[in-house]
Amino acid sequence: MEFNLAVLNEAIASEIGDREAIVWRDRRITYAQLAERTRRLANLLLDRGFEVRAERDRLAGWESGQDHLALYLHNGNEYLEGMLGAYKARVAPFNVNYRYVAEELRYLLDDAGARGIIYHSAFAPTLEEVRADLPSLELLLQVPDESGHGLLPDAVWYEDALAAASPAPPPVQPSPDDLYILYTGGTTGMPKGVLWRQADIFPAAMGGRDLATGEEWPDLDAVVASARNGGAKLMPAPPFMHGAAHWMAFTAFNWGNTIVLPANTRSLDAADVWATVQAEAVNILLIVGDAFGRPLLDELERGDYDLSSMLMLVSGGAALSAPVKNRFVELQPSMAILDGLGSSETGQQASQVSAAGAQATTGTFTPGPGMCIVSEDLTRVIEPTSDELGWLAQKGRVPLGYLGDEAKTRKTFPVIDGVRYSVPGDRANYTAEGLLQLHGRDSVTINSGGEKIFAEEVEQALAHHPAVYDVVVTGRPSERWGSEVVAIVQLRDGFEADVASLLAECEKHIARYKLPKDVVFVDRIVRSPAGKADYRWAREVAAGSPTS
Repeated sequence: MEFNLAVLNEAIASEIGDREAIVWRDRRITYAQLAERTRRLANLLLDRGFEVRAERDRLAGWESGQDHLALYLHNGNEYLEGMLGAYKARVAPFNVNYRYVAEELRYLLDDAGARGIIYHSAFAPTLEEVRADLPSLELLLQVPDESGHGLLPDAVWYEDALAAASPAPPPVQPSPDDLYILYTGGTTGMPKGVLWRQADIFPAAMGGRDLATGEEWPDLDAVVASARNGGAKLMPAPPFMHGAAHWMAFTAFNWGNTIVLPANTRSLDAADVWATVQAEAVNILLIVGDAFGRPLLDELERGDYDLSSMLMLVSGGAALSAPVKNRFVELQPSMAILDGLGSSETGQQASQVSAAGAQATTGTFTPGPGMCIVSEDLTRVIEPTSDELGWLAQKGRVPLGYLGDEAKTRKTFPVIDGVRYSVPGDRANYTAEGLLQLHGRDSVTINSGGEKIFAEEVEQALAHHPAVYDVVVTGRPSERWGSEVVAIVQLRDGFEADVASLLAECEKHIARYKLPKDVVFVDRIVRSPAGKADYRWAREVAAGSPTS
């Protein structure tokens, strides 16, 4: 059976309506209330003429037949309501990076053909800069915040719009073919809108499998029965504009759990995160790699928190290094750590669990359903018994393509022996134990002296040094090497380290030819709000340092 996310929400809400769905600050929204609020938003969109212009069977994989709604928001109930409300109107919402300047925002909204937008008041000035260049942007729903910015001309306050809309079931029939759109971060190139059928993203990343068996749910009754037995509390610390965060949120909804948000949703506030975990007895916390892990560790070592409710720390979207994992386990021995692997183009692919009593590692994962490795020339699937280096791939439940881009769609989603795969660009091989060994994204691979060096493996090696707080590795043109490895390092407060000691630590973990040719020390590593490395920034920093 194939599912639609809006239909799932209504079915689950009818069963557990009194259970809390979202807890944030003083807001405690039950499943019944969430269902009503999202029906109101759906009816508002329909009343404003949002529609499906072409059904899926008439479209190519890179085409959308639905109207699109931009979500230009910090975390909060409005973000998740915006997604669900759009789905109930058969409108396709998409994520907007709230760090974008006007030029980037204009590009994204134009590329997506946004017809409507829900945005926080803090972003009103930037949105106003580009409105005149976006004639298709007709509906503006503004959410008040601490910025104090007034309502833009022709905009409507979000809550006023919901209050005026009907709470009745929307007069449309959602389809499993309706789109889920996730824009990539654009850290190595221009953002791209990844188009998924909701029927595919549900088992790929939003709780569409039975945890006990790994099999997809057979019918709606099974999903509802599972949700009836839910009740755990999950906290996504990253922004919802990052796919992993709303994957957790929708997995929680589809399993009948509660999403808890920290009070501060504008930036990572480690003290606020742990205080909220303690106050709400959160069971599972989602972070993004060391960029979140290290500040949370620092606060955990400083503060006094009762985290006895914590069952699992989940990291996705960036590497969580072995030293950070080991320290978390030392401080919270009853808490397991799940390192998840996936991407916008694949959904969840693999995982690694660390727990007390075992030394953590970085970069090796247990394959999940549909994960595979394909050959470098994209002509065959590599057997798990081989250690051949190839491309990490996914088969089965994969996206349709990139919005408006036929060429990139065909390149990223090749057909091998009649089977369609997603191959977004990570290099990998199998270990002797049949595990996945991830090497990293090819787009940030450094070709130095005829050798391919993966930025992520050098970053992980440097992260073992006790003085390293954060690190990003990039390439830089070199007359001698063609391209040379440059490490950009942020040291821990109160710690000192010289280049020689950093290289000595690296030598313990990677071959000498992979060692950085230069180390640039900075006060702070620039990352996206979701914790992902900004490699364009890194290249600019590296270019400003002398070359060999």
